[in-house]
Amino acid sequence: MTILAIGAFLFTSSMLMNVTYGLMTGIGTIDRLKKKATNTMSQSDEEPIPLKDVFGVGGYLTWPFPIDPVFENFDRCMGYSMPQRLAREQQLMENQRPKDQPELEPSPSLELPTCVNNLLPV
Repeated sequence: MTILAIGAFLFTSSMLMNVTYGLMTGIGTIDRLKKKATNTMSQSDEEPIPLKDVFGVGGYLTWPFPIDPVFENFDRCMGYSMPQRLAREQQLMENQRPKDQPELEPSPSLELPTCVNNLLPV
């Protein structure tokens, strides 16, 4: 049992150190191995990765919880943009609603709007 516990501790600590080194240097494990193999490690120009790009801009108290992080610039953090997201952001920036959605009128009572009632099964 002691050998298993020592093995688990060594594995976990080596993985944490690998991730820490990757965050501090900005170079992932595969890239680092490729650069070592080709002797180009000194030519790397990667920057350290800020922790807000890993954990988001939420408070430090939310980091241990399995919730979706909120990023300042989602596209920069992820490295890509989805066309649907770009179109949705463009509509928000222009303060326009999509043309194909019906306008919802405020209801003075607590009843559901008629457009929602029409979609509900009878």
